[in-house]
Amino acid sequence: MKLVSPGEAAANTNDIPNDAGEDLVRIGEMAKKYGVTLRTLRFYEDKGLLNPQRDGSTRLYTRRDRARLKLILLGRKVGFSLRDVKQMMDLYDPTGSNTKQLRLALDKSEKQLTRLQKQRALIEDAINELSGSMAAVRQMLAERSAPQASAAS
Repeated sequence: MKLVSPGEAAANTNDIPNDAGEDLVRIGEMAKKYGVTLRTLRFYEDKGLLNPQRDGSTRLYTRRDRARLKLILLGRKVGFSLRDVKQMMDLYDPTGSNTKQLRLALDKSEKQLTRLQKQRALIEDAINELSGSMAAVRQMLAERSAPQASAAS
């Protein structure tokens, strides 16, 4: 087992596990590299999303774990639940065609895209309403400030 620094791990773009002499990264290095907390990594482990190796009490993450974390973070970024992410990742078969996994990922992605587009429309409406309200308040302030400025002269 070979321990590597986050820089060395980042330089290695091959995320396919290689059991013989595989590069392993400690939990702190993993957290720093991906911008997550130690608690987050432990939580993902508790939920069955990551499965680090152990050396005593030290968690050691493989290239497979790093690839899975990237997928988890991507899924969370686009709004998937951890349950959805786990369902999609658990269907992966390194020796199969993964058509079931791909179909599920596409189905969930289409549904999430629809949700995000609806949220964007609601946000755009809210921005327009707020901008209009702010313009009205600015106008009222300008009208109320103008007579006071004239009276003070």
